[in-house]
Amino acid sequence: MNRKKSIGYYRRALELIPGGVNSPVRAFKAIGIPPVFIDRARGAKIWDVDGNEYVDYVGSWGPMIMGHAHPRIVSALKKAAPRGTSFGAPTPLEVELAIRVRKAFPSMETLRMVSSGTEAVMSAIRVARGYTGRNKILKFEGCYHGHGDSLLVKAGSGATTFGIPDSLGVPEDLAKHTLNAPYNDLERVKALVNQYPEQIACIIVEPIAGNMGVVLPEKGFLEGLRGICDERRILLVFDEVISGFRAAYGGAQELYGIKADLTCLGKIIGGGLPVGAYGGKEKIMERVAPLGGVYQAGTLSGNPLAMAAGIEALEILKSKKIYQDLEKKTTYLTERISESAEEQGIPVSINRATGMLTVFFTESPVRDYASAKTSDTKRFAKFFIEMLEQGIYLPPSQFEAWFISLVHTQKDLDKTAEACDTAFRKI
Repeated sequence: MNRKKSIGYYRRALELIPGGVNSPVRAFKAIGIPPVFIDRARGAKIWDVDGNEYVDYVGSWGPMIMGHAHPRIVSALKKAAPRGTSFGAPTPLEVELAIRVRKAFPSMETLRMVSSGTEAVMSAIRVARGYTGRNKILKFEGCYHGHGDSLLVKAGSGATTFGIPDSLGVPEDLAKHTLNAPYNDLERVKALVNQYPEQIACIIVEPIAGNMGVVLPEKGFLEGLRGICDERRILLVFDEVISGFRAAYGGAQELYGIKADLTCLGKIIGGGLPVGAYGGKEKIMERVAPLGGVYQAGTLSGNPLAMAAGIEALEILKSKKIYQDLEKKTTYLTERISESAEEQGIPVSINRATGMLTVFFTESPVRDYASAKTSDTKRFAKFFIEMLEQGIYLPPSQFEAWFISLVHTQKDLDKTAEACDTAFRKI
């Protein structure tokens, strides 16, 4: 494929933007080739500035569950934009979207809109500390909760991709308040809780991990966390920025029947626009200003365009049949890839949840950060390049999820499976 224009834009971007990109994983540094610059998208397809067409499995890293430029989302934005793009004041749209979110997530008795998943998590942790009067938080290795200082300790996503899970610029005095345990390891959680009695404000977890690649909670793990938190008066925070409205309409909490004390959302609830939300039990959220002493604010919080797009997105997703269809697509593609890898003698371990999957280039089952890191990243890079050449756009990192949308057709899935077969042969 000709990517002359993309390369030209990248060279210019290198002069203006750190690494030529506004988010690290976009740089394709783990792949070893210049990134693709996108011109437009529709449905399950994207086109780069050189006119090359790709079947897209990034989906803006999750929110495009309905596909790009969905007609109903575009229509909602066209109606909202002429009325004003930002007011810095309350609007009826904020109330309407909050009603829909609370109906899907009953544990979010009251909630607040923000502008990103990172902001939602930072705010939820501040609330947890303010409510409990404790300083420490417990997170899991390989889980990524945004780039807040407290959370960039053994983080996943791009931090894992670039081999810098402990970011520079995080003061040691702050980092010492962040405890880490292996995902799916309840015994380690218990040991840390016993080691720091009455000091842990919250345990934060991706109930379905998506930032070290897809890793599912083992039986009893989430239930165990809920039990530990109840026993030790620790708040349980679910980061459902990825799983919310994707794994199910009510996210992992609906799937596993476990209620979090605080929940963080993003991605889908803005219909593809920048948005986030956090919320939980009313008695906890009453600590947030102007009711309480935990301060959090944002000029663009509840942005009318994001609210309008989010309302339409959640209306589209209300049907259970949608998630049944999404599960069928995910299962079909996973099985085709697995069969192809086995036929070509390529050792892979594939994890999946509804609408998302990761092909790990390792023989070992992937259940946590350590097992994810056994993956052959050089082989993945070769695989990625072969897939890109065949018109399949994947996340440019071994440690990310592929996202399937409602508008990926059978033809798209078959093309992807065939491209995988060819790529496996070549690598």
